[in-house]
Amino acid sequence: MVLKLILATMVGSAVRSRFAEPAVPKAIVATATDDLEMEPCPIEPSWIIAGKPEARRSLHSRSADDQATTAIWDCTAGTFHWHFGWDETVVILEGEVRVTGEDGAERLLKVGDIAYFPAGSSAIWHIDEYVRKIAFGRREFPGAVNMALKLRDKFRR
Repeated sequence: MVLKLILATMVGSAVRSRFAEPAVPKAIVATATDDLEMEPCPIEPSWIIAGKPEARRSLHSRSADDQATTAIWDCTAGTFHWHFGWDETVVILEGEVRVTGEDGAERLLKVGDIAYFPAGSSAIWHIDEYVRKIAFGRREFPGAVNMALKLRDKFRR
């Protein structure tokens, strides 16, 4: 089965590269963060521990394969659990948040700080006043696709 998947991936790559249409230039997506229209992005009510945090989000961009996104997210004061369905890297743009990881370690994230949250992890977010972040999300490909991509990359070297 794995051998068939490897062979199919190699054949598909060869056919694609041989009969590929001329490359069409991709547009650059550039926007000032303050120009993005923020929309309500309610926190799951069962996740809220304290306060009445109100979150908003604006999607800046999405990759062609839907596996990666860039968004601006902000939230008012409150404490809540957050479960990460995707890998997420954040950069704090304004305010600060105390994040307690599954290991019990608490980290203060403030303006300019960067943090990575792996898919499947959880954390408790405690926001005293307000936080605004840029979030880079990446969805993991299914296991068989990941393996095929790794093999493809080995053959390319």
